[in-house]
Amino acid sequence: MVPYFRIDERLLALSDQAERQAQGAFGQIEDIQRYNQQKMLAAFNRAGVSERHLGGSTGYGYGDPGRDVLDQVYAYALGAEDALVRWNFVSGTHTLAVALFGLLRPGDTMLCITGTPYDTIQGVIGLPGREEPGCMKEYGIAYEQLDLLPDGSPDYAGMEGRISPRYKMVYIQRSRGYSLRPSFSVEEIGRMAEIAKKKAPGCMVMVDNCYGEFVEKIEPVALGADIIAGSLIKNPGGGVAPTGGYIAGRRDLVELCAYRLTTPGTGREIGCTLGHNRELFLGAFHAPHVAGEALKTAVFASALFSSLGFPVTPTPLEPRADIIQVVELGSPQALAAFCRGVQKGAPVDSFVTPEPSPMPGYDSQVIMAAGAFTLGSSIELSADGPLRPPYAAWMQGGLNYHSGQLGMLLAAQEMLDAGLASL
Repeated sequence: MVPYFRIDERLLALSDQAERQAQGAFGQIEDIQRYNQQKMLAAFNRAGVSERHLGGSTGYGYGDPGRDVLDQVYAYALGAEDALVRWNFVSGTHTLAVALFGLLRPGDTMLCITGTPYDTIQGVIGLPGREEPGCMKEYGIAYEQLDLLPDGSPDYAGMEGRISPRYKMVYIQRSRGYSLRPSFSVEEIGRMAEIAKKKAPGCMVMVDNCYGEFVEKIEPVALGADIIAGSLIKNPGGGVAPTGGYIAGRRDLVELCAYRLTTPGTGREIGCTLGHNRELFLGAFHAPHVAGEALKTAVFASALFSSLGFPVTPTPLEPRADIIQVVELGSPQALAAFCRGVQKGAPVDSFVTPEPSPMPGYDSQVIMAAGAFTLGSSIELSADGPLRPPYAAWMQGGLNYHSGQLGMLLAAQEMLDAGLASL
């Protein structure tokens, strides 16, 4: 250990033990990394990426070849007919909102079959108590949901009995959000999509794919999803993309989303790239490897903190469908100490002390450790959680495993120093 970082020798011994425990999972992750990196290179080759595509455009962006070829790269890499990849999607929630408003019309009803969706999307939908101005509810788009089973697994029998042709969209959230339920594998999403298409042949199956890209060898569109969407400052941006999002899936549906992003009639034909193409291409190329490094960090964190006596989900050797690792810390003090340690392991703003504060789109104070090159990037090592029971940290990211591992050790050391963990 570099002398600059003060880590208890007993904790280092525990780290070695956790790393040995994780080796089986690491091998599986590296197999997926290898396959997905090959898949990404094939996407670049198929799309014919050239130096001329790495430049930018201004104004209306007419005829920007890089913008159009980047869409092709993402479509090939995600196994979709088409994709819409833009730097001016300001967040994952914005990207999902563009897709929802692009695909649904007044009088339509969407059914979420994975329980209550993530906090920030609740305001987009207009759930009770979250009826934000301009939400879908104001436009006459109805929302219903099917809850998960008590253990957090999909209610397949409930889907069989509930889904009918009156639903225009069946919506699936792949990742857990601020909940302790498991994230859903592509295979599970495929089973949900199969039921949806059987019970409502004309419905659209949409998947919030945030945090799940390149965690498995295939994406949800391979098993029946019509449209998927996510953020470029999570997995698919590879830690290089400075902002942006993507929508991918059926060509006709992607086109409708493009009309919502810009204007009906112009769609994807306009929108300058302002010199961002190079970053977005480079980020896409790095994405499969970086997603794997984040997964390794998550597995190590699970092994380390479970050995310290904290409940974790997923467990170290449990199959994973996204990059998120949850550590239940049990108290606001322990959550704050964990986040302070993660912040100390950041390359940017390591001297900052995270404090709970209100955040737009959330119904409680949130504490967040995120010393990142890109503000708010979730593929860089970060940890956050709402100040409410069970006072869990939702940890994600790690551009490379070795720095991610150190961040987790610093989180544990901070808790030891505060008397909130013991060896």
